[in-house]
Amino acid sequence: MRDIVQRFAMQGLTAKVALAPTQGAAQALARYAPQYTICDPQNVEAQLSALPVQALRLDADTTRLLTRLGLRTIGALAEMPRITLMRRFGHLPAERNPLILLDRATGHVPSPLNAPPDHMHFIARARLPEPVLDPTPHLNSLVDDLCTQLAKAEQGARQLHLTIYRIDSECRSVGVNFAKASRDPAHILRLFDGEIDKIDPGFGFDLLTLEALRVEPLSLTQDRLDGTRDTKADVAGLLDRLTARLGQDKVTWSTWTETHKPERVEGRVPALTSAPSAADVAIRERPIRILKPAEEIHVIYAVPEGPPSQFRWRRVVYRTVRQAGPERIAPEWWRDKPGTRLRDYYKVEVEDGRRFWIYREGLLHDGRGGDPRWFLHGFFA
Repeated sequence: MRDIVQRFAMQGLTAKVALAPTQGAAQALARYAPQYTICDPQNVEAQLSALPVQALRLDADTTRLLTRLGLRTIGALAEMPRITLMRRFGHLPAERNPLILLDRATGHVPSPLNAPPDHMHFIARARLPEPVLDPTPHLNSLVDDLCTQLAKAEQGARQLHLTIYRIDSECRSVGVNFAKASRDPAHILRLFDGEIDKIDPGFGFDLLTLEALRVEPLSLTQDRLDGTRDTKADVAGLLDRLTARLGQDKVTWSTWTETHKPERVEGRVPALTSAPSAADVAIRERPIRILKPAEEIHVIYAVPEGPPSQFRWRRVVYRTVRQAGPERIAPEWWRDKPGTRLRDYYKVEVEDGRRFWIYREGLLHDGRGGDPRWFLHGFFA
Protein backbone atom coordinates (compact mmCIF):
# COMPACT_ATOMS: atom_id res chain seq x y z
CA MET A 1 0.00 0.00 0.00
CA ARG A 2 2.87 2.38 0.76
CA ASP A 3 4.38 1.50 -2.61
CA ILE A 4 1.10 2.45 -4.33
CA VAL A 5 1.06 5.84 -2.59
CA GLN A 6 4.71 6.47 -3.47
CA ARG A 7 4.18 5.63 -7.14
CA PHE A 8 1.25 8.05 -7.34
CA ALA A 9 3.34 10.70 -5.57
CA MET A 10 6.05 10.33 -8.23
CA GLN A 11 3.40 11.38 -10.77
CA GLY A 12 2.36 14.37 -8.65
CA LEU A 13 -0.84 12.71 -7.37
CA THR A 14 -2.04 12.23 -3.80
CA ALA A 15 -3.65 8.87 -3.01
CA LYS A 16 -5.49 7.50 0.03
CA VAL A 17 -5.57 3.72 0.25
CA ALA A 18 -7.28 1.13 2.40
CA LEU A 19 -7.60 -2.66 2.35
CA ALA A 20 -10.88 -4.42 3.17
CA PRO A 21 -12.71 -7.66 2.26
CA THR A 22 -15.55 -5.84 0.42
CA GLN A 23 -15.64 -3.09 -2.15
CA GLY A 24 -17.95 -0.87 -0.10
CA ALA A 25 -15.82 -1.16 3.03
CA ALA A 26 -12.61 -0.39 1.13
CA GLN A 27 -14.14 2.69 -0.47
CA ALA A 28 -15.47 3.95 2.87
CA LEU A 29 -12.19 3.40 4.73
CA ALA A 30 -10.09 4.94 1.98
CA ARG A 31 -12.13 8.15 2.08
CA TYR A 32 -12.90 8.59 5.77
CA ALA A 33 -10.44 6.46 7.78
CA PRO A 34 -6.75 7.16 8.51
CA GLN A 35 -4.22 6.36 5.81
CA TYR A 36 -3.05 2.74 5.37
CA THR A 37 -6.10 1.25 7.08
CA ILE A 38 -6.19 -2.57 6.88
CA CYS A 39 -9.50 -4.20 7.82
CA ASP A 40 -9.77 -7.89 8.69
CA PRO A 41 -12.97 -9.77 7.79
CA GLN A 42 -13.83 -10.10 11.48
CA ASN A 43 -13.54 -6.34 12.16
CA VAL A 44 -15.49 -4.85 9.26
CA GLU A 45 -18.50 -3.71 11.28
CA ALA A 46 -16.35 -2.36 14.11
CA GLN A 47 -14.12 -0.28 11.83
CA LEU A 48 -17.06 1.06 9.82
CA SER A 49 -19.20 2.00 12.82
CA ALA A 50 -17.40 5.30 13.54
CA LEU A 51 -17.51 6.51 9.95
CA PRO A 52 -20.21 8.98 8.78
CA VAL A 53 -23.11 7.65 6.73
CA GLN A 54 -21.71 9.52 3.71
CA ALA A 55 -19.04 6.80 3.59
CA LEU A 56 -21.67 4.44 2.12
CA ARG A 57 -21.74 6.71 -0.98
CA LEU A 58 -25.33 7.80 -0.42
CA ASP A 59 -26.89 10.61 -2.42
CA ALA A 60 -27.37 14.02 -0.84
CA ASP A 61 -31.12 13.63 -0.19
CA THR A 62 -30.74 10.30 1.64
CA THR A 63 -27.80 11.63 3.67
CA ARG A 64 -29.79 14.71 4.65
CA LEU A 65 -32.76 12.57 5.76
CA LEU A 66 -30.59 10.25 7.85
CA THR A 67 -28.91 13.22 9.52
CA ARG A 68 -32.32 14.72 10.32
CA LEU A 69 -33.25 11.40 11.97
CA GLY A 70 -30.08 11.55 14.08
CA LEU A 71 -28.33 8.71 12.22
CA ARG A 72 -25.01 10.42 11.49
CA THR A 73 -22.70 7.36 11.67
CA ILE A 74 -22.76 3.90 10.15
CA GLY A 75 -22.88 2.40 13.64
CA ALA A 76 -26.02 4.35 14.52
CA LEU A 77 -27.61 3.21 11.27
CA ALA A 78 -26.73 -0.43 11.96
CA GLU A 79 -28.31 -0.33 15.45
CA MET A 80 -31.71 0.88 14.20
CA PRO A 81 -34.53 -1.68 13.73
CA ARG A 82 -34.46 -2.68 10.08
CA ILE A 83 -38.25 -2.96 9.75
CA THR A 84 -38.65 0.74 10.60
CA LEU A 85 -35.98 1.79 8.13
CA MET A 86 -37.29 -0.45 5.36
CA ARG A 87 -40.68 1.26 5.58
CA ARG A 88 -38.98 4.57 4.90
CA PHE A 89 -36.27 3.51 2.40
CA GLY A 90 -37.67 0.31 0.90
CA HIS A 91 -38.84 2.07 -2.28
CA LEU A 92 -35.34 3.30 -3.14
CA PRO A 93 -33.21 1.40 -5.70
CA ALA A 94 -30.26 -0.64 -4.48
CA GLU A 95 -27.76 2.08 -5.42
CA ARG A 96 -29.49 4.54 -3.07
CA ASN A 97 -30.90 2.28 -0.35
CA PRO A 98 -28.77 2.75 2.81
CA LEU A 99 -29.63 -0.69 4.23
CA ILE A 100 -28.61 -2.53 1.06
CA LEU A 101 -25.39 -0.52 0.82
CA LEU A 102 -24.67 -1.25 4.49
CA ASP A 103 -25.18 -5.00 3.95
CA ARG A 104 -22.89 -4.93 0.93
CA ALA A 105 -20.17 -3.04 2.82
CA THR A 106 -20.29 -5.44 5.79
CA GLY A 107 -20.37 -8.53 3.56
CA HIS A 108 -23.83 -9.75 4.55
CA VAL A 109 -24.95 -9.72 0.91
CA PRO A 110 -22.73 -10.11 -2.18
CA SER A 111 -21.61 -7.07 -4.13
CA PRO A 112 -20.70 -8.42 -7.57
CA LEU A 113 -18.53 -6.42 -9.94
CA ASN A 114 -19.47 -6.40 -13.61
CA ALA A 115 -16.21 -5.55 -15.33
CA PRO A 116 -16.55 -4.14 -18.85
CA PRO A 117 -14.96 -6.14 -21.65
CA ASP A 118 -11.32 -5.44 -22.32
CA HIS A 119 -10.74 -2.75 -24.89
CA MET A 120 -9.04 -4.04 -28.00
CA HIS A 121 -5.71 -2.26 -28.27
CA PHE A 122 -3.83 -2.35 -31.57
CA ILE A 123 -0.33 -0.88 -31.61
CA ALA A 124 2.90 -1.60 -33.47
CA ARG A 125 6.29 -0.56 -32.08
CA ALA A 126 9.76 -0.21 -33.54
CA ARG A 127 12.68 0.09 -31.11
CA LEU A 128 15.87 1.33 -32.76
CA PRO A 129 19.43 0.53 -31.62
CA GLU A 130 20.46 4.16 -32.11
CA PRO A 131 18.68 7.50 -32.72
CA VAL A 132 17.62 8.40 -36.27
CA LEU A 133 16.03 11.47 -37.82
CA ASP A 134 13.72 10.00 -40.50
CA PRO A 135 10.82 7.67 -39.65
CA THR A 136 10.03 6.84 -43.29
CA PRO A 137 12.25 3.70 -43.61
CA HIS A 138 10.50 2.15 -40.58
CA LEU A 139 6.92 3.01 -41.55
CA ASN A 140 6.41 0.02 -43.87
CA SER A 141 7.13 -2.55 -41.17
CA LEU A 142 4.92 -0.70 -38.65
CA VAL A 143 1.99 -0.59 -41.08
CA ASP A 144 2.37 -4.27 -42.00
CA ASP A 145 2.50 -5.28 -38.34
CA LEU A 146 -0.57 -3.23 -37.41
CA CYS A 147 -2.59 -4.42 -40.42
CA THR A 148 -1.78 -8.03 -39.51
CA GLN A 149 -3.12 -7.45 -35.99
CA LEU A 150 -6.28 -5.85 -37.38
CA ALA A 151 -6.84 -8.67 -39.86
CA LYS A 152 -6.59 -11.34 -37.15
CA ALA A 153 -9.25 -9.51 -35.12
CA GLU A 154 -11.34 -8.72 -38.24
CA GLN A 155 -11.14 -5.02 -37.45
CA GLY A 156 -10.43 -1.96 -39.56
CA ALA A 157 -8.88 1.34 -38.51
CA ARG A 158 -10.78 4.62 -38.63
CA GLN A 159 -8.06 6.70 -36.93
CA LEU A 160 -4.30 6.11 -36.73
CA HIS A 161 -1.57 7.94 -34.81
CA LEU A 162 2.14 7.72 -35.57
CA THR A 163 4.27 8.82 -32.59
CA ILE A 164 8.03 9.24 -32.27
CA TYR A 165 9.78 9.37 -28.90
CA ARG A 166 12.76 11.68 -29.06
CA ILE A 167 15.95 11.30 -27.07
CA ASP A 168 15.23 14.59 -25.29
CA SER A 169 12.19 12.94 -23.61
CA GLU A 170 9.74 14.71 -25.93
CA CYS A 171 7.30 13.00 -28.28
CA ARG A 172 5.69 14.14 -31.51
CA SER A 173 2.80 12.57 -33.40
CA VAL A 174 0.69 12.89 -36.55
CA GLY A 175 -2.62 11.24 -37.30
CA VAL A 176 -4.76 10.22 -40.25
CA ASN A 177 -8.49 9.49 -40.45
CA PHE A 178 -10.47 7.20 -42.71
CA ALA A 179 -13.91 7.66 -44.24
CA LYS A 180 -14.37 3.88 -44.07
CA ALA A 181 -12.67 1.29 -41.89
CA SER A 182 -9.51 0.07 -43.62
CA ARG A 183 -6.50 -2.14 -43.09
CA ASP A 184 -4.98 -1.78 -46.56
CA PRO A 185 -1.22 -1.14 -46.07
CA ALA A 186 -0.79 0.63 -49.41
CA HIS A 187 -3.68 2.99 -48.69
CA ILE A 188 -2.36 3.78 -45.20
CA LEU A 189 1.11 4.55 -46.55
CA ARG A 190 -0.38 6.92 -49.14
CA LEU A 191 -2.19 8.84 -46.40
CA PHE A 192 0.99 9.24 -44.34
CA ASP A 193 2.84 10.53 -47.40
CA GLY A 194 3.40 14.21 -46.68
CA GLU A 195 2.25 13.95 -43.07
CA ILE A 196 5.61 12.64 -41.84
CA ASP A 197 7.27 15.89 -42.90
CA LYS A 198 5.27 17.64 -40.19
CA ILE A 199 7.08 15.72 -37.42
CA ASP A 200 9.95 17.52 -35.73
CA PRO A 201 12.55 14.80 -34.93
CA GLY A 202 14.68 17.08 -32.78
CA PHE A 203 18.09 15.50 -32.17
CA GLY A 204 16.74 12.07 -33.09
CA PHE A 205 14.41 9.38 -31.80
CA ASP A 206 14.81 5.70 -30.94
CA LEU A 207 11.19 4.54 -30.62
CA LEU A 208 8.21 4.71 -32.99
CA THR A 209 4.64 3.56 -32.41
CA LEU A 210 1.70 3.26 -34.79
CA GLU A 211 -1.57 3.00 -32.88
CA ALA A 212 -5.16 2.48 -34.00
CA LEU A 213 -7.12 4.89 -31.81
CA ARG A 214 -10.50 4.00 -33.30
CA VAL A 215 -11.45 0.72 -34.96
CA GLU A 216 -14.58 -0.84 -36.43
CA PRO A 217 -15.49 -4.40 -37.38
CA LEU A 218 -14.25 -5.24 -40.87
CA SER A 219 -14.89 -8.79 -42.02
CA LEU A 220 -12.64 -10.62 -44.42
CA THR A 221 -14.07 -10.31 -47.93
CA GLN A 222 -13.23 -12.11 -51.13
CA ASP A 223 -12.24 -10.12 -54.21
CA ARG A 224 -14.73 -10.00 -57.05
CA LEU A 225 -14.45 -12.83 -59.56
CA ASP A 226 -14.89 -10.48 -62.51
CA GLY A 227 -11.87 -8.42 -61.46
CA THR A 228 -13.82 -5.16 -61.09
CA ARG A 229 -13.11 -2.75 -58.25
CA ASP A 230 -15.38 -1.84 -55.36
CA THR A 231 -16.62 1.65 -56.19
CA LYS A 232 -17.51 2.39 -52.56
CA ALA A 233 -13.95 1.60 -51.49
CA ASP A 234 -12.63 3.87 -54.26
CA VAL A 235 -14.81 6.76 -53.04
CA ALA A 236 -13.72 6.21 -49.43
CA GLY A 237 -10.07 6.16 -50.47
CA LEU A 238 -10.51 9.37 -52.44
CA LEU A 239 -12.08 11.07 -49.42
CA ASP A 240 -9.20 9.92 -47.23
CA ARG A 241 -6.57 11.31 -49.61
CA LEU A 242 -8.36 14.63 -50.11
CA THR A 243 -8.84 15.09 -46.38
CA ALA A 244 -5.20 14.26 -45.66
CA ARG A 245 -4.02 16.93 -48.11
CA LEU A 246 -6.67 19.64 -47.75
CA GLY A 247 -7.80 19.28 -44.15
CA GLN A 248 -10.87 17.78 -42.48
CA ASP A 249 -12.95 20.97 -42.73
CA LYS A 250 -12.39 21.25 -46.50
CA VAL A 251 -13.99 17.94 -47.49
CA THR A 252 -17.64 17.89 -46.43
CA TRP A 253 -21.02 16.26 -47.04
CA SER A 254 -24.38 17.96 -47.28
CA THR A 255 -26.71 17.50 -44.34
CA TRP A 256 -30.40 18.42 -44.43
CA THR A 257 -32.62 19.94 -41.77
CA GLU A 258 -36.42 20.21 -41.64
CA THR A 259 -36.98 23.97 -41.55
CA HIS A 260 -39.06 26.71 -43.16
CA LYS A 261 -36.15 28.94 -44.11
CA PRO A 262 -34.44 27.78 -47.35
CA GLU A 263 -31.03 29.04 -46.25
CA ARG A 264 -31.16 26.76 -43.21
CA VAL A 265 -32.06 23.55 -45.06
CA GLU A 266 -28.56 22.56 -46.14
CA GLY A 267 -25.57 22.34 -43.82
CA ARG A 268 -22.06 21.02 -44.21
CA VAL A 269 -20.39 18.35 -42.06
CA PRO A 270 -16.92 16.76 -42.37
CA ALA A 271 -17.03 13.73 -44.66
CA LEU A 272 -14.85 11.59 -42.39
CA THR A 273 -16.96 12.00 -39.26
CA SER A 274 -20.50 11.96 -40.68
CA ALA A 275 -22.49 10.21 -43.35
CA PRO A 276 -24.38 12.10 -46.08
CA SER A 277 -28.10 12.46 -45.46
CA ALA A 278 -30.82 12.03 -48.03
CA ALA A 279 -32.35 15.25 -49.34
CA ASP A 280 -35.90 14.27 -48.49
CA VAL A 281 -36.89 17.59 -46.90
CA ALA A 282 -36.98 19.72 -50.06
CA ILE A 283 -40.32 18.67 -51.49
CA ARG A 284 -40.89 21.71 -53.74
CA GLU A 285 -38.62 22.78 -56.57
CA ARG A 286 -35.65 24.73 -55.30
CA PRO A 287 -32.87 26.63 -57.12
CA ILE A 288 -29.58 24.96 -57.99
CA ARG A 289 -27.77 27.79 -56.20
CA ILE A 290 -28.76 29.72 -53.09
CA LEU A 291 -27.22 33.08 -52.20
CA LYS A 292 -26.09 33.35 -48.58
CA PRO A 293 -27.09 35.93 -47.62
CA ALA A 294 -29.83 36.95 -50.02
CA GLU A 295 -29.12 40.22 -51.88
CA GLU A 296 -31.58 43.11 -51.72
CA ILE A 297 -33.08 44.28 -55.02
CA HIS A 298 -35.38 47.09 -56.18
CA VAL A 299 -38.66 45.83 -57.61
CA ILE A 300 -41.63 47.30 -59.44
CA TYR A 301 -44.80 45.38 -58.57
CA ALA A 302 -48.53 45.86 -58.20
CA VAL A 303 -49.35 47.12 -54.71
CA PRO A 304 -50.16 45.64 -52.26
CA GLU A 305 -49.29 41.99 -53.04
CA GLY A 306 -48.79 41.72 -56.78
CA PRO A 307 -46.02 39.76 -58.53
CA PRO A 308 -42.82 41.54 -59.64
CA SER A 309 -42.84 42.98 -63.16
CA GLN A 310 -39.35 44.48 -63.15
CA PHE A 311 -36.35 44.43 -60.77
CA ARG A 312 -32.84 45.82 -60.60
CA TRP A 313 -29.99 43.67 -59.29
CA ARG A 314 -26.36 44.76 -59.26
CA ARG A 315 -27.14 47.88 -61.33
CA VAL A 316 -28.80 45.82 -64.11
CA VAL A 317 -32.53 46.07 -64.83
CA TYR A 318 -34.44 42.85 -65.62
CA ARG A 319 -37.98 42.65 -66.98
CA THR A 320 -39.99 39.55 -66.15
CA VAL A 321 -41.92 37.68 -68.83
CA ARG A 322 -43.21 34.82 -66.69
CA GLN A 323 -43.64 34.29 -62.98
CA ALA A 324 -45.05 31.66 -60.63
CA GLY A 325 -46.08 32.15 -57.05
CA PRO A 326 -46.30 33.28 -54.45
CA GLU A 327 -45.08 30.54 -52.14
CA ARG A 328 -45.58 31.93 -48.65
CA ILE A 329 -43.11 30.94 -45.95
CA ALA A 330 -44.01 31.91 -42.40
CA PRO A 331 -41.46 32.69 -39.68
CA GLU A 332 -40.40 29.90 -37.34
CA TRP A 333 -41.84 31.19 -34.07
CA TRP A 334 -39.74 28.76 -32.02
CA ARG A 335 -36.47 30.04 -33.55
CA ASP A 336 -36.92 33.49 -35.15
CA LYS A 337 -36.97 36.72 -33.20
CA PRO A 338 -40.32 38.39 -32.44
CA GLY A 339 -41.33 40.68 -35.26
CA THR A 340 -39.79 38.56 -38.04
CA ARG A 341 -41.75 39.10 -41.24
CA LEU A 342 -43.15 36.44 -43.56
CA ARG A 343 -41.82 35.85 -47.08
CA ASP A 344 -43.58 35.54 -50.43
CA TYR A 345 -41.36 33.69 -52.94
CA TYR A 346 -41.70 34.04 -56.75
CA LYS A 347 -40.05 32.11 -59.56
CA VAL A 348 -39.54 34.62 -62.36
CA GLU A 349 -38.14 34.30 -65.87
CA VAL A 350 -36.57 37.36 -67.50
CA GLU A 351 -36.30 38.32 -71.19
CA ASP A 352 -33.00 36.53 -71.84
CA GLY A 353 -34.35 33.22 -70.44
CA ARG A 354 -32.69 33.22 -67.05
CA ARG A 355 -34.81 32.23 -64.06
CA PHE A 356 -34.48 33.78 -60.63
CA TRP A 357 -35.91 33.09 -57.20
CA ILE A 358 -36.90 36.29 -55.43
CA TYR A 359 -39.01 37.03 -52.40
CA ARG A 360 -40.86 39.89 -50.78
CA GLU A 361 -40.22 40.24 -47.06
CA GLY A 362 -43.28 41.50 -45.24
CA LEU A 363 -46.59 43.00 -46.31
CA LEU A 364 -47.97 46.52 -46.29
CA HIS A 365 -49.45 47.47 -42.93
CA ASP A 366 -48.53 44.14 -41.30
CA GLY A 367 -47.42 45.98 -38.17
CA ARG A 368 -43.89 44.53 -38.34
CA GLY A 369 -41.99 47.33 -40.02
CA GLY A 370 -42.19 49.75 -42.93
CA ASP A 371 -42.59 48.98 -46.61
CA PRO A 372 -41.88 45.43 -47.82
CA ARG A 373 -38.35 44.68 -48.99
CA TRP A 374 -37.36 42.46 -51.92
CA PHE A 375 -34.43 40.05 -52.13
CA LEU A 376 -32.84 37.81 -54.73
CA HIS A 377 -32.25 34.44 -53.15
CA GLY A 378 -31.29 31.94 -55.87
CA PHE A 379 -30.96 30.87 -59.49
CA PHE A 380 -32.76 28.10 -61.37
CA ALA A 381 -31.26 26.05 -64.17
